[in-house]
Amino acid sequence: MNRKRRGGFSILAAVLAVMLALFLGLLFWLLHGNEEPERILQGAAGTETLSVSGQASPPENSGQDVPGDGSEQPERTEENSPVVIIGAEEAGENDGSGSSDGEGELENSSEDAVPEEEINLLFAGDVFLSSHVLNAYDTAGGIGGVLDEELRQVIQASDYFMVNQEFPFSDRGIAAEDKQFTFRLPPSRVHLLQEMGIDMVTLANNHSLDFGTDALLDTCRTLDEAGIRYVGAGENMARARQLETVEVKGKTIGFLGSSRVIPVYDWTAGEQKPGVAITYDPGMLLKDIAAAKQVCDYVVVYVHWGKEKAVTPEEYQQTMGRQYIDAGADLVIGSHPHVLQGIEEYKGKNIVYSLGNFCFGGNSYPSDMDTMIFQQTFTVDKNGVKADNVTNVIPCSISSEYDYNNYQPTPAQGDEADRILAKIQERSSWITPAETSEPIGESSQESADLSDSDSGSEDSLQE
Repeated sequence: MNRKRRGGFSILAAVLAVMLALFLGLLFWLLHGNEEPERILQGAAGTETLSVSGQASPPENSGQDVPGDGSEQPERTEENSPVVIIGAEEAGENDGSGSSDGEGELENSSEDAVPEEEINLLFAGDVFLSSHVLNAYDTAGGIGGVLDEELRQVIQASDYFMVNQEFPFSDRGIAAEDKQFTFRLPPSRVHLLQEMGIDMVTLANNHSLDFGTDALLDTCRTLDEAGIRYVGAGENMARARQLETVEVKGKTIGFLGSSRVIPVYDWTAGEQKPGVAITYDPGMLLKDIAAAKQVCDYVVVYVHWGKEKAVTPEEYQQTMGRQYIDAGADLVIGSHPHVLQGIEEYKGKNIVYSLGNFCFGGNSYPSDMDTMIFQQTFTVDKNGVKADNVTNVIPCSISSEYDYNNYQPTPAQGDEADRILAKIQERSSWITPAETSEPIGESSQESADLSDSDSGSEDSLQE
């Protein structure tokens, strides 16, 4: 009897033990068995990325770049990190310094984590595609006969490229009277500008109306059809003064063009008359700059001014350049002298008084073949353009040959590059330090350069 009772107790104990084990197993499964493995705890090959909003990054085959798939990750800083990388060491630990809810912290910091971006603007000087340039293109069978390969790569790497187009595209019109040199090209040749990578031109200069207003209108139409933007001239004053804006990486870049060198005052655009925008009196352009600054993150003014072959800017150039900056311009680019002039930094902004020639045909044996391309790099963030001033002067020759002009602009190398940079630095040192940007007097108004607009470096053109 006692033996049976002990056996019964043993069986009961075993059953209870099994039931307890089953119950504990069920309880453990209920607590932990429905959890998926933590994806953020994957090893290096499967590191998860979260955006600053706390949302998971796109799946691997979504077509978007995900850090870890071979795409380059941005530098991680407190100011510009667009993504948060959560690794195995970070995910399961809480040092007590903050909330354990990381998602909430990401959402609260999203406004401060907007990435910075760099925008590169590229500028070159005077362009005239003479018969010499066209022959170089035709002989080579393409743009390689005009632009050096290295230079084409520099242009392609920029966000926007602008030059001074110093000729009309037209087969119409009569050459201007009492003008030594008159230029034009057939509209069919506009493809050269496209192949050079030019995005925008200024037409505010002393050659845009060489063949009259019909030729100017043909030029505007040709550029429009080619997808090349233009400033500084047009069918009337409103179009000549028009601000041209482009969106680059989410920021608005504004461009204005104006000239202080025209052969006769009649070239000035009117309310109903084609022509160029002029800045003999800077008041009109200053208003346009101020208005542009209200709608643009960055404002560029490309102005035709100075004297041909002069290696130092005129006093009025310095005064006006500073006025443009005071009015809201972020960069002032100059052309017309056909030679290099210095660069002035004024209130953290650059005034490039003369870029010299870029691809300017006609003189096979010029005395000075030095030129430059000016690159302005600026940083933008959620607050707009930062106050940094990052520039790059690319010293060039207007020819790839040493002793004659083959109309192939080429970046200088080695000692030649150093020599050209030293020349620019020296000429920059000659610029009178800024004392004032007060309005200029009557002596520099309307008639000052009308008689000087077609002399100098163009007198040896061999057309």
